[in-house]
Amino acid sequence: MSTTPTPEAVRTALRRESLCAAAVRALTGDAALHYRGGRLCRESRPLPIYAPHLRTNIYEDEFASLRGAADAAAQRLLHSDAALHRLLAPDAPIERLLFELFEQVRCDAQLPPGMPGLAHNLRHRFETWSRAYCRAGLTEGDLGILLYTVAQIVWSRVSGWPVLDETGDLIEATRAGIVPEIGVQLAGLRATRADQRAYAKHARELAQRVATMLDDARAARSADDDGQARAPDDALTSFSLWVDFDETSVELPALALTGASRVLAEAANGYRAYTTQYDCEIRPAERVREALLREYRERLDKRIAACGINVARLARALQMAIAVPQRDGWLFGEEDGRIDGRRLAQVVSSPAERRVFRRERFEPGSDCVVGFLIDCSGSMKAHIEPAAMMVDLLARACEHAGIATEVLGFTTLAWNGGRARADWLGGGRPPHPGRLNETCHMVFKSADESWRRARPAIAALLKPDLFREGVDGEAVEWACARLASRAEARRILVAISDGSPMDTATAQANDAFYLDNHLKEVVARHEAMRDVDVIGLGVGLDLSPYYRHCVALDSGEPLDMARLIGLAQWIGALR
Repeated sequence: MSTTPTPEAVRTALRRESLCAAAVRALTGDAALHYRGGRLCRESRPLPIYAPHLRTNIYEDEFASLRGAADAAAQRLLHSDAALHRLLAPDAPIERLLFELFEQVRCDAQLPPGMPGLAHNLRHRFETWSRAYCRAGLTEGDLGILLYTVAQIVWSRVSGWPVLDETGDLIEATRAGIVPEIGVQLAGLRATRADQRAYAKHARELAQRVATMLDDARAARSADDDGQARAPDDALTSFSLWVDFDETSVELPALALTGASRVLAEAANGYRAYTTQYDCEIRPAERVREALLREYRERLDKRIAACGINVARLARALQMAIAVPQRDGWLFGEEDGRIDGRRLAQVVSSPAERRVFRRERFEPGSDCVVGFLIDCSGSMKAHIEPAAMMVDLLARACEHAGIATEVLGFTTLAWNGGRARADWLGGGRPPHPGRLNETCHMVFKSADESWRRARPAIAALLKPDLFREGVDGEAVEWACARLASRAEARRILVAISDGSPMDTATAQANDAFYLDNHLKEVVARHEAMRDVDVIGLGVGLDLSPYYRHCVALDSGEPLDMARLIGLAQWIGALR
């Protein structure tokens, strides 16, 4: 059973991904390569996993094993012509599976001189996978031992390294039985490993022969079972699940589209607003009829109750993730620590007495404020109920954990510019006017308010006419300023959005990425200042173009304890 990673595990995983990505970029020279969720990607697309030993777990595998898989992926990119490979690959699933493995082994064997570390990493990864395969019991069946033996033999023949010593006896009988049938192909693989096209000919023949052996073995098993239904072989299933051939076989959250803003780059004074005359800061609850606000709250409460969330447990997870140990006096009468001067006489009178020490007492302290900044642009209207539920529960849990919270939002007062655009048109349409709309910043709960008192106001998030357009950069700046004015030692801003900044009037009068680039500047500035930890929570969208630390959620998935505890630990882990 998988468990939610701890904050320290999340931080370690991020560091590991960063190091592996740097190694892959250095080996390949491809600056677009990076890791997302444990998968190697080029820009927004996950790259295929061609061989079972390339699939890893960023939380469970040791770093040497992760590095070996990353190096193997780099070898594949460097030494395999993808177009030629697709042309030569067989269509039958089992043959394709084996053919992919053989090609990966060929690429692993293309070792540059003077890089013994690379060779060590590749061998370590393959041997780690081999041990895991055996420990899972996948070699106990006739198909499993056949697949494993073929993998070991091909690896040894092509790379020149010996088979895994600790399983040598295990595969000996199977190896003795199949090598006479596939010896010609194995010799061909070894002789042509530097020539992809020639190697592929032998790899296809070998894949066909092994696939035939597998079919014969399955037919024999069926005969032994007298026609009774039998579950698929676990080893074959595991091989198939650990490999994918196409970039479309894995879906990752869509990446927020962005680009460079020429207008902002060339502006002498940087980002600007044409006018701030119509901007406002409001409390939306004051603009909703009391009866309607009560109806919104009841609707929200019913949906939250249906989720069955344990708020006390969520609060403990938040406190563990965010709190830091703080000195809180002394513990006396301890059996180790510093000698307690007041008990020196006791040492003389009772030499056997050991409880004469004192130790500093530390208690978890939640000297922290968390702000939730919710994008109230038009597209978020479809996701606002799940978002409101999530924020309401997290705010309530934070209060239980002694953590102050703010619930904020941002939108515009008009579509397509409103009065700001009208003033610009009346002023003769000067070029590059900057932000060209009326911003509206909203406070649903301030940090000084309790959750119980702000409970009705949070429900105002469901007010449908709030949702227009979004000027994210100014909203993040405003929210950070509010948090920075607080006395807490740590300040966290969680920006929740389902899209890129967008204001039609601003984009038309400047360029498409004017607001995008301003958001990047704001986030980068606060990251450099370290006054507020700004993190992005994407609703079905990867916000990594804007936020260094971000995660994407599928709003269609039910809200449960596992998701909320995972979010709580993620919020606290990214320091």
